[in-house]
Amino acid sequence: MSTLRKLTLPSDGDHTGRDLGEAELDLLREAIASGHLTSTRGTQVPRLEAEFAARLGAPHAYACASGSAAVHTAIAAVNPSPGDEIITTSVTDMGAITAIIFQAAIPVFCDVDPETCNVTAEAIRRKLSPHTKAIIVTHLFGNPCDMDPIMALAREHGIPVIEDCAQAFLATYKGRPVGTLGDIGCFSFQQGKHMTTGEGGIVTTANADYARRMFLFINKAWGYGDANADHYFLAPNYRLSELQGAVAVAQLHKLDGCVARRRATAARMDTLLADLVGAESPRITPGGEHVYWKYCLRVNPEELGGDVGALGAYLKERGVFCAPRYIVKPAFECQVIRDRVTFGDSHWPWEGAHMAGRAPVTYDPRDYPGTYDALANILVLPWSEFYTDAHVAALSEVIHEACAHLRKGA
Repeated sequence: MSTLRKLTLPSDGDHTGRDLGEAELDLLREAIASGHLTSTRGTQVPRLEAEFAARLGAPHAYACASGSAAVHTAIAAVNPSPGDEIITTSVTDMGAITAIIFQAAIPVFCDVDPETCNVTAEAIRRKLSPHTKAIIVTHLFGNPCDMDPIMALAREHGIPVIEDCAQAFLATYKGRPVGTLGDIGCFSFQQGKHMTTGEGGIVTTANADYARRMFLFINKAWGYGDANADHYFLAPNYRLSELQGAVAVAQLHKLDGCVARRRATAARMDTLLADLVGAESPRITPGGEHVYWKYCLRVNPEELGGDVGALGAYLKERGVFCAPRYIVKPAFECQVIRDRVTFGDSHWPWEGAHMAGRAPVTYDPRDYPGTYDALANILVLPWSEFYTDAHVAALSEVIHEACAHLRKGA
């Protein structure tokens, strides 16, 4: 039996898998001692914004309350009108989709490459319409999308690209960091991300007009510093507190080391799984550098003698938390989207006067073969910067054991 029975893997759900300590406490003490816990008067959040922008090579960065708030802020920057369409992936967290609806736009889902689970230029092209206002690309699991053809397509049609980088801190594509390839980048500081403040996020851009609108949107559209400031348009309070900003500054200083360790142990796992039959290591986008928010196996049920559910069940019995399929179903099958459960019984923004004379936006399962293939055959393994060679070796051992067990049963 595998030695993993006696091994507890570090978890990003608690202190074993999170690098939180004296550096964070020192900056928290500074914030508390200052007496300024709101970022409008403090120093920690402005410091975070400046240092994050510098690390990424982006002219502008603004912190906000969550990764979902970051996506919402980005969408608000492109300023859709009711009924405008925003293309996004069918394999993502709902927090990245509801922001589209809250900002009056309609999500239009495109298919994914079944091997990377990322959107492609070809899939996006099939969903373009005269009503497309923006494209959101998600660098899933820390693996960059193939951005050159996506950006060429977007520029051809004059459509801005928003990058959802919540799982992809410091990932690069052809030497450039994600979050600087499109028009706006969105990052999350949620508990399980590469750097964390529990909840929180940040947006980046090189576009001065988008930057101005994002800054305002986070701050109730109040023009701080303006000669005749006012609330210029409808916007929430999405500010990050100074306490979260203090933690984020300390976390940012550890980010390079976190990513380097995750990449090193993932490379070790790739080597150990090279002879695996029935499942294979993550496929990395050509020109991309993966940063391994999670380590995602692609399963071949015919070779394995079982599906991802069977493999996941075996691993869980031996103490390995994992997520067969990643998400239970494509985003468009979730009740909020399927039944248009939004504002009262209005079904808005799918329905309303703004849709007069237009064909309704629908989601035909036949349009998403890659999505169904991907979700049926991926097993998402936890990953941490605190994994050692011993952790990786034991994890590899139990994966080999599980695959052999399933093949024997077949």
